Amino acid sequence: MKFKKEFDINRETWNKKVEVHASSDFYNMKDFISGKSSLNKYEVSTLGNVSGKSILHLQCHFGQDTLSLARMGANCTGIDISDEGIKLAMKLNKQLDLNADFICCNVLETSDYISEKFDIVFTSYGTIGWLPDLKPWAEMISERLKLRGFFYIVEFHPIGWMFDYTVSPPAMRYGYQQKESIYEEYKGTYANPNSDILSKEYGWNHGLGEVITSLAEAGLHIEYLKEHDATPYNVFPELIKNSNGLFELPNKLYPLIFEIKAVKKV
Repeated sequence: MKFKKEFDINRETWNKKVEVHASSDFYNMKDFISGKSSLNKYEVSTLGNVSGKSILHLQCHFGQDTLSLARMGANCTGIDISDEGIKLAMKLNKQLDLNADFICCNVLETSDYISEKFDIVFTSYGTIGWLPDLKPWAEMISERLKLRGFFYIVEFHPIGWMFDYTVSPPAMRYGYQQKESIYEEYKGTYANPNSDILSKEYGWNHGLGEVITSLAEAGLHIEYLKEHDATPYNVFPELIKNSNGLFELPNKLYPLIFEIKAVKKV
């Protein structure tokens, strides 16, 4: 597979992150197990009543969002490249007596592992930056959607990924439409910056034009693209909490997240 080295390194890093993330305040496992949903207002608003709906959740990490949707009555399948993530997701599924399915695979190879078609394909917050090319990603999404089913993504805005956050203050170093991969090594993770694990990561930047075009060329009708100043996660430097409990830049110079909903009409 093309980019095998990069994917293997990313998988190793995410395997190391699972234990750190599962014990972090960021993922708040105690409250999650007690019944708290891990979903945020953006995705809850768009996904709506999912009871009885089939949902494919792409790049699910260790399955909290997948299982939150299952608690809401959806028939969920979560996929992720991390063996350790899927192992923990399956353990949580059993512990919570839910009926979600989990499959370990590269998201670009989803159709090699799953033939079912879904009412909804869903992905969120820090997913597409791990993919070198969005064309096969979008084609897979179209393959896995039922007619009149929809794809929904809520994701960090590509402007945010133009910065190198390994230096302080962050430096604008990477191209908005940069084709070359970005390699970084740093101690800790977004969920626990004080962790001793060494993260080694390859990522790729994708502008909104590339995201929209890849989905449209795969046969999906773009219902909307929304950009927002505020993110549910305090993962960028110097964000402040607003009156809605979300995080934003003090100067609101650029949006921090975007949403796209796209429908399969043919």
